[in-house]
Amino acid sequence: MKTLKPFWNQTRDFALIIVGSLAQAVGLRLFLVPAHLASGGVSGISQLINHFTGWPIGVMVLIGNIPLFLLGWRFLGGHRFAARTATAILSYSLAVDLLLLLPFFPKNGLTDDIFLNSLYGAVVSGFGYGLVYRARGTSGGSDVLARILNHWRGVSMTQSYLMVDSLVILAAGFVFGWKEALYAIVTLYVSGLVAETTLEGGGTVRTAMIVTAKPKEIADEILVELERGVTFLSGTGAYTGEERPVLYVVVSHAEIAQVKAIVHEIDSKAFMVVGVAHEALGEGFKELKKA
Repeated sequence: MKTLKPFWNQTRDFALIIVGSLAQAVGLRLFLVPAHLASGGVSGISQLINHFTGWPIGVMVLIGNIPLFLLGWRFLGGHRFAARTATAILSYSLAVDLLLLLPFFPKNGLTDDIFLNSLYGAVVSGFGYGLVYRARGTSGGSDVLARILNHWRGVSMTQSYLMVDSLVILAAGFVFGWKEALYAIVTLYVSGLVAETTLEGGGTVRTAMIVTAKPKEIADEILVELERGVTFLSGTGAYTGEERPVLYVVVSHAEIAQVKAIVHEIDSKAFMVVGVAHEALGEGFKELKKA
């Protein structure tokens, strides 16, 4: 069974990549293209070329990704990068054009409302991106370029995406109109949020670090009221030089208000820092297991 586990993990990853690529293609064809909303990256450039020439968008996406794929092979991990990225690019490119051949597929979209197209296009596409990322793949296009710039020149991923997608949307503004370009920006932002939620599983939690004169009382109350574990960390005040324990606790988003109330009730002069963690694994949260 242990020898089969890597095989099943890889099979699951490639299945997620194919499903995610299909979702991206549906989002593009069903919502973005009919509303003239540029999707950014190679897909957005392909939409612009299609507008002027009528050439198939999927074919343009495939051609545009070839040089980026070769660069990614060079800078982003060779075979490990290639297999997943090639699967994503081929699945997406084929689906974008083949969807139009289905007799039941609405070629002109579902609605003429640009807001609905923007919103649903973002949700469906973002879900697809999230599945691909969750399978440790890349979706090609600006995703590969952003990672190359980050690896080669130290440019942050956020700045890389912003530079590439901004240029595409700026060009789309001249071609499709500025109203469509503004909605395209909304689409990119929302799809990023959806992709992140899909990738992280919506499991964001809150962390709290509490410096207080009554650590035992606060810890006991959290243990009883919330049934959450509390860790005592050693801390020393830089100004006073006094040693003072620091409480560290991880709770759900809904429970952080209760933690604040407990701390305020027991020691209103306490110092508390609340942070956000993408995921908590272990007792009381999701099971810790190998990806």
